[in-house]
Amino acid sequence: MIPLKDDNPTSLQPRITLSIIGLCVLVFVWQISLGPESGQAAVYALGFIPAVLFGIADLPGQLAWVPAPATVVTSMFLHGGLLHLGGNMLYLWIFADNVEDSMGHGRFVLFYLLCGVAAALAQAAPAINSTIPMIGASGAVSGVLGAYVLLYPHARILVAVPLIVILYTLRLPAIVVLGIWFAGQLLSSLAAPAAGGGVAFRAHVGGFVAGLVLIKLFSRRRQTSAISLRR
Repeated sequence: MIPLKDDNPTSLQPRITLSIIGLCVLVFVWQISLGPESGQAAVYALGFIPAVLFGIADLPGQLAWVPAPATVVTSMFLHGGLLHLGGNMLYLWIFADNVEDSMGHGRFVLFYLLCGVAAALAQAAPAINSTIPMIGASGAVSGVLGAYVLLYPHARILVAVPLIVILYTLRLPAIVVLGIWFAGQLLSSLAAPAAGGGVAFRAHVGGFVAGLVLIKLFSRRRQTSAISLRR
C-alpha cells in the first residue's frame, strides 16, 4: 500500500518540511558526487554508529569529521539510494505539512529532531556495540507519522494498492493506513536480528512511538478539534 496524497488542508506554508526535503535531496546529490569509495567513507563519518557513540569503538582519525553525538543528527540527512530517499521524502511530503501546521515552524524543527534521536536510540538499544552505520530520515519521518495518526485519525489518504500488475487506488482513513504501516514495522522489528544491517525497523517503531508521545507536548491545537474537522 503506497500513500499518494491526503485530503487534509493546511493554513501554514510548510517551510520546514520543504527545507528538510530540499536538504536531504542536496545531501544525496553530494553523496553521489563523491563516488563509491568516498561516499562510503561519508556514511561512516556522518552515519550513526552505536559503538562509536557509546565509546566502545573509535573511528579512524580521517573519518572523525564531527563529534560522535552529532552523527545522531547528521545521519538523518544521508540516504543509501534513490528508493531509500524517495520513500522517505514521499511520506514526509504527504504527512509532515499537517504536523508542522499543528505546532508551527520552530516547534516542528525540534519535534522532528527529537523523533530522529529517539529512533536512533531505539535502534541502538539492543546492540550498543554495533559498528554498522545507520543513515536515513525514516526514524524522524516515523515520528511525523505517529503525530499525524493521533492528530488526524480520520483524514482520508489516497493510497495505491498493487495487485499483480494492476494498481488500484483507494481512500482510507489515516488510522487504517498508518496502523497497517506500524504493524508491519513492529512485526519486522521483532523478527530482525539485534545487530544486523538492512532496514532499521526498530528505529521506525521508536520514532513512531516518540511521535505519539511528543505531539501532546508540541501541538498547539486540541486533538479533539482536529478530529472533529475530519468528520
